[in-house]
Amino acid sequence: MPLRRIGTFSQLVPPKATWTTENVPDQTGKVAIITGGHVGVGKETARVLLLKGAKVYVASSDPEKAHEAIDELKGYTGKDAIFFLMLDLADLTSIKIAAEEFLRNETVLHTLYNSNNNGGITYTSREKTTKQGFDAIFGMNVLGHFYLTKLLLPVLTATAKKSPPGIVRVINVSSIAHYMVAREGIRWSTLGPDDDAPVARRKLGMARVYGQSKLGNILFSNELARRYKDEGIVSISLFPGAINADISGHAGSFLQRARRISTKYTKVYHRATTSLYAGTAPDAGRLNGKYLIPWARVSLPSKRALSSRLAAQLWDWCEEHVKDDTKAKAEPEEYAKAKEVTKPEADTSPKEGTKPEEDTKPEEDTKPEEDTRPGEDTKPGEDANAKEITETKA
Repeated sequence: MPLRRIGTFSQLVPPKATWTTENVPDQTGKVAIITGGHVGVGKETARVLLLKGAKVYVASSDPEKAHEAIDELKGYTGKDAIFFLMLDLADLTSIKIAAEEFLRNETVLHTLYNSNNNGGITYTSREKTTKQGFDAIFGMNVLGHFYLTKLLLPVLTATAKKSPPGIVRVINVSSIAHYMVAREGIRWSTLGPDDDAPVARRKLGMARVYGQSKLGNILFSNELARRYKDEGIVSISLFPGAINADISGHAGSFLQRARRISTKYTKVYHRATTSLYAGTAPDAGRLNGKYLIPWARVSLPSKRALSSRLAAQLWDWCEEHVKDDTKAKAEPEEYAKAKEVTKPEADTSPKEGTKPEEDTKPEEDTKPEEDTRPGEDTKPGEDANAKEITETKA
């Protein structure tokens, strides 16, 4: 059956799951990193992986909350193979230090969950930036995860070489909000680090600023899948389900209603289902370059998200803006104090000013849209998503 785009309502209020966290296979000998693993879906993902025997690294910029979550998970699961990794996705230097710290402790990495819950900045001041001056939302959601993945690619590819096909995976958490973007998909002038970027973000509007970061997650995932499929890495993007933390007073009334509808029928443990399916299910090992929606269903994303041209352009932009980050020869004192990574004990387990542009009211069309082949480009200037959702977000 041809792959189709599943409607909005079915994504926000999905049918009963046919695959649940109870189906997660044994993870003994597997090593995973979860960005934002101390809260929400990331924390639930960590809990299930720990119960199933995996060694889990919780990557977070908040040591206190991360250690609290780790202690809680240890108490709940009775397992100790969970460790804190100091990671600030809003700082390229911190990302470099985190990758180096992980590589000092581990020689394998089976699954990287790029699932940070935006560090609490889903809707923030338009002037908020990363330490290197990029838009904070895009910098954390896209550029930060790109750089972390890039630095871990050597260990991912090395692990893939000594593992069965489909085992090593990178899971990129996106959102239904990826539909809500500007005509061109990503408005590059908003990203920074130049001084005009805050003005460009004001013109674009914060909803689309967030939406283009979620589009970026899918584009990055697709390009990673294309570039590294022959190296044995499986890259999957997904919408985990609407999350309360993603919606604030800045969101439009439709988004508030969408969140209420979705969260009425789902709990946090449900929302880890799709991430865990992508990261652990044997069947998901064949889903390289695919996009998943609740619960563990394959769907087409927006037409812009299928643009191979835009994906390659994003990859090149990210490469350009991380290539000179060689500052962290010696570890800065602020990170040395903060990270306090617990060293894993010897492992005896088997090793494997202007107003924002006015948003149009989204169409709540639950009928499948016309099929679009992955990789198909949108013609310049064409409003490919004219009939797609323009203001729906998790």
